[in-house]
Amino acid sequence: MQLNARKTAAILCASIFSLLLVNVGCSSMRSPSWMRSIGKSTRTALNDNEDLNLTPEERAKRLAEARKHYLAGDQLFKAASQATENKLNGEFLKAGKQFEKAVKAHPGSAIAQDAQFMNAESYFFADHLTKAEKSYGVLQKQFPNSRHNDRAAARQFAIAQYWIETEKAGASKIMPVNFVDKRRPWFDVDGHGIRVLDQIRFDDPTGKLADDATMAAAVEHFRQGNYLEADEFLTDLRETFTDSEHLFNAHLLGIRCKMEMYAGPKYSRLVLDEADELIVQTRQRFPDKMQDSEINETIARASAEVDYRLAEKVAVRADYREKRGEYGAARLYYEELLAEHDKTPFAEKARDRLTAVENKPAIPEKRLAFLTKVFPEGRRAKPLVTSESTSMFR
Repeated sequence: MQLNARKTAAILCASIFSLLLVNVGCSSMRSPSWMRSIGKSTRTALNDNEDLNLTPEERAKRLAEARKHYLAGDQLFKAASQATENKLNGEFLKAGKQFEKAVKAHPGSAIAQDAQFMNAESYFFADHLTKAEKSYGVLQKQFPNSRHNDRAAARQFAIAQYWIETEKAGASKIMPVNFVDKRRPWFDVDGHGIRVLDQIRFDDPTGKLADDATMAAAVEHFRQGNYLEADEFLTDLRETFTDSEHLFNAHLLGIRCKMEMYAGPKYSRLVLDEADELIVQTRQRFPDKMQDSEINETIARASAEVDYRLAEKVAVRADYREKRGEYGAARLYYEELLAEHDKTPFAEKARDRLTAVENKPAIPEKRLAFLTKVFPEGRRAKPLVTSESTSMFR
């Protein structure tokens, strides 16, 4: 809606401006070429496609030029495929420049779509992966329904995986800022890899690699210790790609993420409840996986850890209330430990403490209570005559 409003405003302003200039008598502004330029700009803003504003002669001329550059690039690309290793990269770069000229010659056309893909392919095989990834991104953005979508996404996925793997191998430790390697970004290599993976699922949410990209991004975030971001990707995978082959692993890694996100007994238990719910879902949705003794043991350990953390949180609260002399509240927490977390080490301590505070008052006595009689209360005295009564007499 905002984009349409901006286009309408731009067209209106351009029209008013042209009328004003014509009316004030500027002869140079009345030339047909100027008026044609204004009309062309406004129509382009409205249609978002310059090709719609071309005459048949202009369209044929541009198409011929685009074909010339495309065929030249195609010949160079085929020759580069047969070239020796020392000339390989240079020949592919020459082909990429020809394909780029073809895109510029007739933008938005079918031949520009193919040329954009071949431009990215040329950079890919020339090992200029940063330029290749950018070119694939332009293809996906300008031609979202392109027939090259799946192949472009596969290339982007391979580039992202390469960047992440090189970062795992410690490439940035040797050279934190990259000035020479055309295959890798200047810096934050794994961050760029995650960005590309996220872009893949954004460009084509129903594509073949959308769930693979989501899982790969989640795993890399988890490896870096970004558990909140990893949990977001895993949640998206579980809710969006319900038939994905990564669904079970998304549940397992999601449980681990929840546990890593837990900040301690003095903080919210929300992530613990989410982890407990995810454990229940895993057992219900994957009963065949639970037949594996190793997986079953892993889930059981996770469940025991969640129970332990929840019990720890209740025990901390009980201890706090007991220290304040609020024995009634402390007894409630100790009873909760015995009722809901009886398999944890905190249950035995709760049983002992419950016996110790059994006969103690529920609420502590107020200290220096006699001072409340000495000093008056700070409440304001009620007026003798209210506003209602005065209004009655009036």
